[in-house]
Amino acid sequence: MRAAGRVVAETLSAVAAAAQPGVRLVELDDLAAELIAKHGATSSFLGYRPDWAPSAYPRVLCLSPNEVIVHGIPDRRKLHMGDLLSIDLAVAVNGYHADAAITIGIGELDRASQRMLETATRALAAGIAAAQPGAHLGDISWAIEQVIRGGGYGTPRGYGGHGVGRAMHEDPHVANTGQPGRGLALREGLVLAIEPMLIAGGGDGSRRLDDGWTVTTADGSRAAHTEHTLAITANGPVVLTRPPD
Repeated sequence: MRAAGRVVAETLSAVAAAAQPGVRLVELDDLAAELIAKHGATSSFLGYRPDWAPSAYPRVLCLSPNEVIVHGIPDRRKLHMGDLLSIDLAVAVNGYHADAAITIGIGELDRASQRMLETATRALAAGIAAAQPGAHLGDISWAIEQVIRGGGYGTPRGYGGHGVGRAMHEDPHVANTGQPGRGLALREGLVLAIEPMLIAGGGDGSRRLDDGWTVTTADGSRAAHTEHTLAITANGPVVLTRPPD
């Protein structure tokens, strides 16, 4: 899983560097596919079809601009100066998965968007810090929620992180809202993907588009999404999807 996490980290960094005004989303997906193959990994997204999906996912990245929260399908849309873009990627190496996401600005961002990205980063850090052996799943959720709500943001109901292992999505669900001391006791060896999602408008509403995958904010405001895969160890959480340096 650490090997898969390194592929995820390096690919996310390369895609983020290539995400410039005028670049089409599908071009970024093509770049990611090339890098995944170069590393000898396989995409966890391509061909993935959970029970609720009307069709299999057709790409290796989820690219979610501006009002799209998660699961945006790369198409021929061009990026523009000032856009926000969530880049979500999961890969498998020898049957073990790792999953991460970043939200970046395209060129110069307005102050409101910068503040939301900073808050998303802090929410993810808070969730990771709470993932200690002997703590509870609700401690992670509560830590994330305090940062999101404290910043005045919403978070989409029903969406959050998950377990990771031999499958990309495993139990348990890791909500972005919760109560401390509640839920599954965290034990050494458990691996989780923690992924805060922020809605600029402050509400928790979302809607799924007709493609069956793309999830947008209900109020049309911007969104941000961050994610890391981490392992819970005797010495605390170890993030598996950070760059090697």
